[in-house]
Amino acid sequence: MPILSVNANTPHALRGIVAMLLAMGSFSMMDVSLKALSAHYPPLQVAALRGLTAWPLVVCYVWYLGQGALLWRVRWPLHLLRGVLAVLMLSLFSYAMQTLSLTSAYVLFFIAPVLIALISVPILGEKIGWASSFAVLLGFGGVLIALQPTAAVWQGGWASLAVLAAAVCYTISAIAGRLLTRTDAPSGLVFWVTTALAVGAGALAWPEWVSVKSSDGPWLLLLGVTGMVGQVCIVEAFRHGHAAVVAPFEYSALAWSILFDALIWQTWPQIHTLWGALLVIIGGLILLCSLGKP
Repeated sequence: MPILSVNANTPHALRGIVAMLLAMGSFSMMDVSLKALSAHYPPLQVAALRGLTAWPLVVCYVWYLGQGALLWRVRWPLHLLRGVLAVLMLSLFSYAMQTLSLTSAYVLFFIAPVLIALISVPILGEKIGWASSFAVLLGFGGVLIALQPTAAVWQGGWASLAVLAAAVCYTISAIAGRLLTRTDAPSGLVFWVTTALAVGAGALAWPEWVSVKSSDGPWLLLLGVTGMVGQVCIVEAFRHGHAAVVAPFEYSALAWSILFDALIWQTWPQIHTLWGALLVIIGGLILLCSLGKP
C-alpha cells in the first residue's frame, strides 16, 4: 500500500492544471520579451520594467474584482519574501538571457517543477502517490532527453548558475504562494509581487538606469501583458490544485520553447527533442489518470 497519495480528483484540480498551462504560455512569451530587452538594458532594470509595465494592469485587475480593501489584510512576512524572491529571480534570469539561448535556460530552469513537487510534501503537508511520483520523474527525464544538457549548456558559466539560482527562487516563491492562497486573496498575491518588482527592482536599478528606447515599446507591451496574465494564472493554479499536481504541467513550456525557437530564431527541434516531448506528454497523462488514486 502506497505511503503517499494525491486526493485531487476534483474540478478544482483540473482548473489548476488549465491555469498552469495558460501561465506557462504567458510566461514563455514574457521570456521572449526578457531576452530581447536584456540585450539593451541591465538585468535589474529589465526586472523593474517587468513590474512597471504590468502594474497598471494589475491595479485594473484588483479594481475589477473589487478587492482593494483586501490588499492590506495579508500575511506580510510571506509577501515580503515573495517580493524579494521575485526581484532576485527576474534579475538572475534576465542576466542569463544575455548569454544563453531560451532553450538552454529552460533546460536548467526545469528543475523547478521537481523541486516544487518534492518540497510540497514536507512543507505543505500534501501527498503524492507512486504513480504521480513516477509521472514527475518521467516528465523530468523527457526534458533531459529533449534538451540534452551536455557540457555545451554549461559553457554559459555564471549565466547557467544564475538560471539554477532563479529556479530555486521560483520554487520557494511558489511554495510561499501556495501557503498564502489559504488565507489571502489571490489579487493580493499578484499585486504585491508586481509592486515589489516595480518599486524594489526599480530602486536598485535606478543608479545605472538606461533610457528606454521608443522602438522597444512593443516588447514592453508584451512584457507587461504576458507578465500580468501569467502571474494571475499561476496564482490560480496553485490556489486550486496541489502543488505536486499542477507543478509538472510547467513542462508544457517545452512546446512553447520549440515554437518560439522555430518562429523567432529559426531553430528546429531534432529527433531527440521530439522523443523527449513525447515522454513529457505521457508523464502528464499518467498524472491525470492517477488523480485521486492511492
